[in-house]
Amino acid sequence: MTPHFILASSSPRRKELLASIGLEYDVVVPDADESAVSRDGITPELYVQELALIKAAAAAKLVLKDKNAVIIAADTVVSNNGEILGKPEDAEDAFNMLSSLSGHKHTVYTGCCVMSVRSGKTVCRTSSADVYFKELSADKIWRYIATGEPADKAGAYGIQGIGGTLVEKTDGDYQSVVGLGISSLSDILENEFNINIF
Repeated sequence: MTPHFILASSSPRRKELLASIGLEYDVVVPDADESAVSRDGITPELYVQELALIKAAAAAKLVLKDKNAVIIAADTVVSNNGEILGKPEDAEDAFNMLSSLSGHKHTVYTGCCVMSVRSGKTVCRTSSADVYFKELSADKIWRYIATGEPADKAGAYGIQGIGGTLVEKTDGDYQSVVGLGISSLSDILENEFNINIF
């Protein structure tokens, strides 16, 4: 049977990445309580998988009658000196995050979960990349915050937007920095669910 892909995310970046590989899908935005997942005593790799898993499970409850539904959920965080950075709470939090990233290397982790409603089978993986930031002046950071772009981004920047100008280089899965590791997702679909995307 033809799978009915469900993206459990309202993220424009994830929508664009799925569209870029020709995947047809519908969007279901689950009401997942991300605060239920503690950052304490957990690696960033497992943390993002757990966040993606609760999103996938919440989306599955909304489409239970659709036995062909295959849910794709993801979450992204920044890890800097052992600290997990999510989305900033406000402009000052964004400033503090970006100041801590200035002139340093950090790692971006994206967890991806694929769940079949029919079988309940669920597979989660993490992709990552190291990101090297330029040295940023306080003025430049505040000017970037004023664009509004950092507000809903892990680590307070979007590499695919204006935030890309803050980055010196990346090493690893660039698409996972944007929000969804397409290479990892295609491996899960093909190897674990026998679904070829092309």
